[in-house]
Amino acid sequence: MLVAEKNRLSRATSKSVIESLRRTINFIQTQIDDLDTEIKATIQNSPVWREKDDLLKSVPGIGDKTSCALLAQLPELGKLNRRQIASLVGVAPMNRDSGTLRGKRIITGGRKSVRNALFMATTAARRFNPTIKAFYLRLRAAGKSYKVALTACMRKLLVILNAMLKNQTPFKQSFA
Repeated sequence: MLVAEKNRLSRATSKSVIESLRRTINFIQTQIDDLDTEIKATIQNSPVWREKDDLLKSVPGIGDKTSCALLAQLPELGKLNRRQIASLVGVAPMNRDSGTLRGKRIITGGRKSVRNALFMATTAARRFNPTIKAFYLRLRAAGKSYKVALTACMRKLLVILNAMLKNQTPFKQSFA
């Protein structure tokens, strides 16, 4: 809704409409800020979630938003094996083979909202997380396209996060 209202504001011409849209945008932004504050307070008030949040944030590239999204939308994190968690999120490559035809592998299904949060975190991790950065550069040097390499990095980051929560250990470079 916030983006839609901002788009309407950019096209508005009437002064009264512009004022109305600004009030609406301010209201929506206040609601978003209040919800973010409430989510952070809920996480801080729960010892279990606080511990998981601290572990997740120890990874370069994982911030408040991604940590909150993973805690809320992926409670299975740390409880499944690497293949199951990748499949659940939808970053496991699925084949498109039929008979002798060998198609490209694609990712499909899974939890789109988690995949979106993971995509943004991986974009940051690709620059600041030494493990993910080295993996990404190796894939690109091998001729993989940007999205294929980034998707592989998403899966690797997810598997690292899963292992960290399973073993209750903070991020170390040795997870690679």
